[in-house]
Amino acid sequence: MAVPKEFLYSDDHEWIYVSEGEATIGITDHAQSELGDVVFVELPEVGKEYDQFEDFAVIESVKAVSDIYLPVGGKIIEINEELIDQPELINEDPYDKGWLVKVEIADEAELDNLMDSEEYEEYLEEGE
Repeated sequence: MAVPKEFLYSDDHEWIYVSEGEATIGITDHAQSELGDVVFVELPEVGKEYDQFEDFAVIESVKAVSDIYLPVGGKIIEINEELIDQPELINEDPYDKGWLVKVEIADEAELDNLMDSEEYEEYLEEGE
């Protein structure tokens, strides 16, 4: 299972990649695998602000409907509109084409509440 080294991870299986105060966010390879085939994604409005770990999106798969939580608080600055017509991109490429949103980070100190790739791999091995 892929766990990119340059990302940070939440214990709810969201990933975050930070570059110059902006964060790209999606769900991990583990999460998409557990969900099964994704059939629908409900994304937030651009401009909406969320607190850290607040639910911001919904992913519906053949197995379940799951809330997705923002790993860091901030304002939504972009959504992945391709997912509206192609939600399966989350299954096919969760770390690139399957990203969910981009966020302007409110407080970078919140990144300290997340796991690096090694910690996340250990978390998966322990069975969450």
